[in-house]
Amino acid sequence: MNIKPLSLGILLSLCFSLSVNAQNQEGNPKPIQFKKQQIASESYESVGVFDVNGDGKPDIVSGAFWYEGPEYLNRHFIGEIARHGEYWDDFLTIPMDVNGDGKLDFVTGGWFGANLKWVENPGDNSPWESHLIDHTGNVEAARAWDIDNDGHLEIFPNNPNQPLKFYKLERDSSGKPLGSFVKIEVAKTQDHGLGFGDVNGDGRGDIILSKGWLESPRDILKGEWIMHQEFDLGSASVPILVVDVNGDSKNDLIVGQAHGYGLDWYEQIMDTSGKRAWIKHAIDPDNSQYHTMEWVDIDGDGKNELLTGKRYRAHNGKDPGANDQIGLYYFKWNGKEFVKHTISYGPLGDGKGAGIYFSVTDLRGSGRKDIVVAGKDGLYVFFNLGNE
Repeated sequence: MNIKPLSLGILLSLCFSLSVNAQNQEGNPKPIQFKKQQIASESYESVGVFDVNGDGKPDIVSGAFWYEGPEYLNRHFIGEIARHGEYWDDFLTIPMDVNGDGKLDFVTGGWFGANLKWVENPGDNSPWESHLIDHTGNVEAARAWDIDNDGHLEIFPNNPNQPLKFYKLERDSSGKPLGSFVKIEVAKTQDHGLGFGDVNGDGRGDIILSKGWLESPRDILKGEWIMHQEFDLGSASVPILVVDVNGDSKNDLIVGQAHGYGLDWYEQIMDTSGKRAWIKHAIDPDNSQYHTMEWVDIDGDGKNELLTGKRYRAHNGKDPGANDQIGLYYFKWNGKEFVKHTISYGPLGDGKGAGIYFSVTDLRGSGRKDIVVAGKDGLYVFFNLGNE
């Protein structure tokens, strides 16, 4: 059979196109699409998601209000939040049934009040009552991790230049929460940035600080934590992520610069003598104020992605890059490097950042994880539409 030159060219072009499409589908899947919805123009920087009213639908809790799911149009007052200049003194929103009444409360805290407290869910539209947990020192942010592997979360505040400690919710013999916390001190001081994960592969979670990592003892609650000063991460994010990025069975670190430029991962390596070292790899050196992040499967392929963004006006316009465009992104590891996908980007009113504490969860029962972000640039939901 004779094939005319023009027909052959078309055939070759078609084959090339199919090959590229196959590569895109297998090696570089289509980016996820999102639908952006503004919930409120409030400037609180933290947001949590949990079922406030017991109707089985996730609600949004941010600052002085909670927003009723699934539409998030009706908002309800929680209580007054102290204002200090551009800041609301509300730097975290961790859901937790503190008093064991079956209703989810939340733990919060702030820089200016220099304390942690839990806010009690009344179960109706009454104002919520706040209960002091401890005068911790200035709270940059906090996270919840199960440090002793008992199936319950402990609260870890990041208190720069203050003792490093965590708070364990007391429970009775049946496991019911009792409404009070025990403080466990880990080290005499800490700096900006906090992470948790198994660095040395012994099966126990270690604590990551900006200037090194603390090796966990066998007795988590009473043992001595050993400091390893193996790096200096600068004005590190909360959290610092501890994950095996490159699949070599050694956990690495992912760190954002909370008050400057840079987003990097630190590869853990070991020489033949067993000495550990860390190799820094840039992920995104050109954006600033990566204050918070999550390691989560956002595209549903069974592998986690790095989800993060700019904390808009983290230091009220005084940080490097503070006046740059605002963005929210996810970064997908392709086996060699992180590939950046933009969720939102642009000037104020168009682009959206990540605030200081955000939430990722399936709001609509779609099987896909949505993103709920607060900040001085407003409260928004990014509904995950998948990549079809």
